[in-house]
Amino acid sequence: MHPFRFPTIAALCGLALPMAAGATPTRYPLVLENCGATVTIDAPPQNAVALGQNSAEILLMLGLEDRMAASAFWPTRVLPELEAANARVEILTVEQPSLEGILAREPDFVAAQLPLLLGDDSKVAKRADFDDLGIPSYLSPGICNTRDDAGDIYGSRDQLWNMDLLYQEIDELSRIFDVADRGQALIADFRAREADLRARFEAGDDTFLFWFSSPSEGEDAYLGGRNGASGFIADLLGGRNAITTEAEWPTVGWEGIIAADPTYIVAASLDRDRWTLDRAENKIAFLTTDPSVSQMPAVQAGRILTMNGAAMNPTIRTLYGAEELADQLAAMRAE
Repeated sequence: MHPFRFPTIAALCGLALPMAAGATPTRYPLVLENCGATVTIDAPPQNAVALGQNSAEILLMLGLEDRMAASAFWPTRVLPELEAANARVEILTVEQPSLEGILAREPDFVAAQLPLLLGDDSKVAKRADFDDLGIPSYLSPGICNTRDDAGDIYGSRDQLWNMDLLYQEIDELSRIFDVADRGQALIADFRAREADLRARFEAGDDTFLFWFSSPSEGEDAYLGGRNGASGFIADLLGGRNAITTEAEWPTVGWEGIIAADPTYIVAASLDRDRWTLDRAENKIAFLTTDPSVSQMPAVQAGRILTMNGAAMNPTIRTLYGAEELADQLAAMRAE
């Protein structure tokens, strides 16, 4: 993984640092259209709650830990360079929080990563829950363009996700908190890293299968769908997703996975303690010992890669995951 190259918060806050191009102080009230809702921000939030790792890590990257009351829903550990800042913010739970727990922190702003955490079908909170209390809420734009036709809360995509939606999220959150200069600096860093990856890989015929997790070895696998973040990573590395369904998170049996015959299998690593197969090493053990799965050409040739599972969600971690795989691919192809 490439080192984090975003300027330090101290540098961003220094008086000598000029305002990034196009970054002007926020004028309030700030009105945004967000996932079909109109959001009005009357003043910079001082006591925000972040629901989802991506929302929390963006705010931490923007140096806003002193304005965060709490966070929740962490499938994996915080980025190492954000550990100190994150230690200053209460974690309600690494799983789904309760609405009561969120409101007990008296938030003046709520940012959410997934409809699982904020949405009409969410068991955690609906936007109306916060609207009724005068608390503005914000949902990640990266999940708002999915179609509600997959039979689950995540939906499907008919177009490949790309980083522009993430850049929109960083820009809007930075303007909400009146730190647009920091937002533009972060976006510039990510754009440069994205361009570096595209320059390293030519388009080819390689296919990638992204295995997030499974409840057990005998059950279907949760995979990254064709047009989600996993598909974007495959495209960035010059290939394509081996899974062709447009569902964001399809579940596929191993007969279907074997039939897909991917060039590379990506085993996601998760830090949560929900299922044994959350761990990459357990996935690899299954892939290499199961009588049928172990005969897949990708397994026989040792073309198994590992990546932090958070990268399979359309988040800031997607770029980090692509960098992880890029380095492994380079080493594997050099052998």
